[in-house]
Amino acid sequence: MASAQSNCIMTLLILLPAFGGFPAMAQSQNDVVEQHDSDDYSAVLEGWKKLADQGSLAAQFRIGEMYRWGVDVQQDYAEAEKWFRLAAEQGDPDAQYSLGVMYRWGEGVQQDYAETERWYRLAAEQGNPDAQFFLGLMYHEGQGIQQDYAEAERWYRLAAEQGNPDAQNILGVMYRIGQGVQQDYAEAARWYRLAAEQGDPDAQFRLGEMYRWGEGVPQDYAEAERWYRLPAEQGNSIAQYNLGIMHRKGQGVPQNYSEATRWFRLAAEQCYSFGLFNLGLSYKNGEGVNKDLVQAHMWFNLAAAQSTAEDHPMRKDAERFREEVASRLARDELDRAQQLAMEQYASICQ
Repeated sequence: MASAQSNCIMTLLILLPAFGGFPAMAQSQNDVVEQHDSDDYSAVLEGWKKLADQGSLAAQFRIGEMYRWGVDVQQDYAEAEKWFRLAAEQGDPDAQYSLGVMYRWGEGVQQDYAETERWYRLAAEQGNPDAQFFLGLMYHEGQGIQQDYAEAERWYRLAAEQGNPDAQNILGVMYRIGQGVQQDYAEAARWYRLAAEQGDPDAQFRLGEMYRWGEGVPQDYAEAERWYRLPAEQGNSIAQYNLGIMHRKGQGVPQNYSEATRWFRLAAEQCYSFGLFNLGLSYKNGEGVNKDLVQAHMWFNLAAAQSTAEDHPMRKDAERFREEVASRLARDELDRAQQLAMEQYASICQ
């Protein structure tokens, strides 16, 4: 019996657009779908192969996907590459993109960025949004190709205009910092919003930043808090820290030290230095938790350990507060704080 993941992927394959136009071929495709519904997976593969032999590019692509992901067959990159290439050389854009991916990661073929670029481009020129995005990324990073921000922006835009959230988010970044385009905060916010509304957590965080600082949109702490919360609930440590600050200061939300400390703790448990430091402050000042200098020393100690760069903005403050708290601890309390720091570091920072 296939796993839930296998069934999910196979369902995706069945929903892909069909290719061909002969009535007999269409009937055969219906037969293949019925065989899948009956869990007769060997018959499914044979059915797709019959269609592939009749020239169906969709069937050739589906077989490639089955072998690439190991859906109801033994995973076999070389076999996947063979079927993708067969469809790709006949102009199928999905197969061209998938073949580019295999060259990108060296799946069934020798890793080759030039071949990656060639197949991505063929698919991108036919409008495949994933190929357009990744071709833009190659230009953006100068990966196997001359770095060119303007060309990256052109391909990102084509993908973004088709709704690709990754492309929309990166376009937002480029407009935010003026990379390959004229800096434009309003345009950055527009692209971030499009991606954020599709659930992209990075774009949600960045849109929160725009509202917090009033860049490209009117400053609005309540909107900033709303957009920060979405990625924070997905584990983004910087968004968690920012929510902690906003709850501590009452920015966009009622001031609530307990809620601030809860968010600081979530960030600290991912060993984010600003979360570590601010959780230390909560324990030092008794904000949202009972005042506890042993705990405060431990969190300041961890913050200092995670702020090793000489110019890290947190390092001196963490060291200063750690020493201030240490001067108020008895020897046994200080020993316990240091022991707790070592244990906590091993638990969350390694």
